[in-house]
Amino acid sequence: MLDRLSLKLLNKPLHQGALALNRCGISANQVTLSGFAVGLLVIPLLWKHCYLTTLAVILVNRLADGLDGPLARLTRPTESGAFLDIVLDFLFYAAVVFGFGLSNPAENSLAASFLLFSFMGTSASFLAFSIMAERFQLISLRLPNKGFYYLGGLTEGTETIFFFAVCCLFPVFFQPVAWFFGSCCFFTACMRILYGYQVCKKHKRFK
Repeated sequence: MLDRLSLKLLNKPLHQGALALNRCGISANQVTLSGFAVGLLVIPLLWKHCYLTTLAVILVNRLADGLDGPLARLTRPTESGAFLDIVLDFLFYAAVVFGFGLSNPAENSLAASFLLFSFMGTSASFLAFSIMAERFQLISLRLPNKGFYYLGGLTEGTETIFFFAVCCLFPVFFQPVAWFFGSCCFFTACMRILYGYQVCKKHKRFK
């Protein structure tokens, strides 16, 4: 819901950062892979209850995710790069939730499981619709520079980062916050499924 606004605010500094990386000969895929490698540190960090360090790692990962797109557009964006970017994004999101489950299995496991269930709904509906959008040659007017058709919703990347930050700053509240955010994600998935079905039906490629 807030991605368009946040990207508009961050577009200029991210572009400047991408220019600096490009001058150093760093590729977009290198940024994507490095950001993901750093991001996986959230699992052992959360297991050891290092919440503030986890938040710093999350921000580094999200910074890398913000830089790889502008960096790719400075040279030549590729389908392989877009594929790598979106897959590793979803794996990173799941890693954070898994880490919170590990941090207190007795209390957090059920809420973390529900959140992963909801994340599956948002990610599956997002990626499935991007396939349909490609077949129907649809272009996202909200975020046309994305490598995939960027289907919006109540919970997008900005809201997810905010949720992770709240959980890191106030880990004792992970359970109620995860149940709430998971419910919002599930609602987003339902809305995407309904919208995607209507779009496919309108184009009459599927029954």
